[in-house]
Amino acid sequence: MAKIDLDSLSIEELAALRDSAIEKLAEKVAARQAELEAELERLAQYGRPAKKAAAPAPKATKIDAAKAELAKVAREAA
Repeated sequence: MAKIDLDSLSIEELAALRDSAIEKLAEKVAARQAELEAELERLAQYGRPAKKAAAPAPKATKIDAAKAELAKVAREAA
């Protein structure tokens, strides 16, 4: 892959490069997803139907932990 001197590009050229990269990435992701889905279909014939992966549960944040602690303290105080 040819190296690009990013410092020499104008803002408009950098924005166009970013847009091009985003489009190419989206194309590659879609193609790979199609490949994986096709492979899952092929593998499904050998056993139970493949399950689609569920989105991971959101992780608790420090704010959530603080709210939970406040609620606990409020319940204990009541």
